[in-house]
Amino acid sequence: MSKNDSISMSVIRRLPRYYRFLSELDEQAVDRISSTKLAQIMNVTASQVRQDLNCFGGFGQQGYGYSVSQLKKEIETILGLNNSYKAIIIGAGNLGKALAQHMSFERLGFELVGCFDISPEKVGSDIRDLKVRHDSELEAFCSENKLDAAFLCIPKSAVENVLDLLYRHGIRSYWNFSHFDICSKYSDAVVENVHLSDNLMTLCYRMNNSLG
Repeated sequence: MSKNDSISMSVIRRLPRYYRFLSELDEQAVDRISSTKLAQIMNVTASQVRQDLNCFGGFGQQGYGYSVSQLKKEIETILGLNNSYKAIIIGAGNLGKALAQHMSFERLGFELVGCFDISPEKVGSDIRDLKVRHDSELEAFCSENKLDAAFLCIPKSAVENVLDLLYRHGIRSYWNFSHFDICSKYSDAVVENVHLSDNLMTLCYRMNNSLG
């Protein structure tokens, strides 16, 4: 087990927020920042900031704080944003199309190399600089290309067969919008599930409990 295997997911899930806020500060030409000020921006305690960053070795200096540009680069490396993991989108509907067109995958560690759909209306259309391929081409594409990840933007009912094919070709990492429970079938898969309805229900709950 590596050192990073023992780091809690709550810490890991805060890293993108650190990176986002540090990127904004860097764009504003802020040179350095204290743990107290960074904590205020993050809406956590200064102690939490220090604990989080100490998980990866700690990057501040007593009385100086953190170099914004250096800390940003360190977190960029920790997150692996300098990688260029080859990824495909399965499903070129409204969601898949929006992701392909508007996500800055290159800045986030990925290279989008393919997009697939089963609909005749979508196959052959261009999204970004990619032509949407028919699902029947997926197996050959996976055989010919070393793929690292798949972004699943298809209904839950359509996932299992596609997932089996992807897994058979060595793809173990998934950005999953489908609500299909991938890990229950493939326990070694690395999955980030996105449930937009859960977020909206959480917003509804918070509104419901703040307006009484």
